Amino acid sequence: MKKALRCQLVYIMLVVLFIVAVFMNINTGNVHISFGRIFKIIFLKAEAGTAGFNIIWKIRLPRLLSAAILGGALALSGFLLQTFFRNPIAGPFVLGISSGAKMFVAITMIFLLKYMSGMPLWAQVAAAFVGSLLAMLYVLLFANRVKSMSMLLVVGIMISYICSAITDLCITFANDSDIANLTHWAMGSFSGSSWSTVKLAAAVVFPTAVVKAD
Repeated sequence: MKKALRCQLVYIMLVVLFIVAVFMNINTGNVHISFGRIFKIIFLKAEAGTAGFNIIWKIRLPRLLSAAILGGALALSGFLLQTFFRNPIAGPFVLGISSGAKMFVAITMIFLLKYMSGMPLWAQVAAAFVGSLLAMLYVLLFANRVKSMSMLLVVGIMISYICSAITDLCITFANDSDIANLTHWAMGSFSGSSWSTVKLAAAVVFPTAVVKAD
């Protein structure tokens, strides 16, 4: 009973902190917007067409929602990996999944789509998904042969280094613009987030989270 009550209190505190963080994030920037105006603009759709309305609905809210959705997806993936491999340090970086995603994005960006003006968002998502899937497939193949979980993590680190080496090899044949785009993609940024990216992230993350929960 006490444990259930404690969990409920923790969830309530997290929800409250999340709401506070949302308002503080929207309020933070070169243009200061009061909390009262933020509430009116978000919930009442007031001041339509003004600079504050456009800043909140076209810039700050998409970035905030993208960070919340993708951050939750990253936390869920880390939890599932730690549960599956029964190891608290198992994660996408340790098992080489992130390196596999970057490797396939580099191959796609530098060689497969070099005749296009730019790599569209859906192509980046698809390439990263295929690369991470291939890296995870190799880890699972080794999992059937390796009995020790510590050795499996070593295998994941080995795959990570191999993928990083292939990525560096691809970069040597890339143009300066491709190198800059790949570096920007690898560093990660929500500065270019829009409602289309929020819809894409939600369409990928939410159904997957529901399936995993079942």
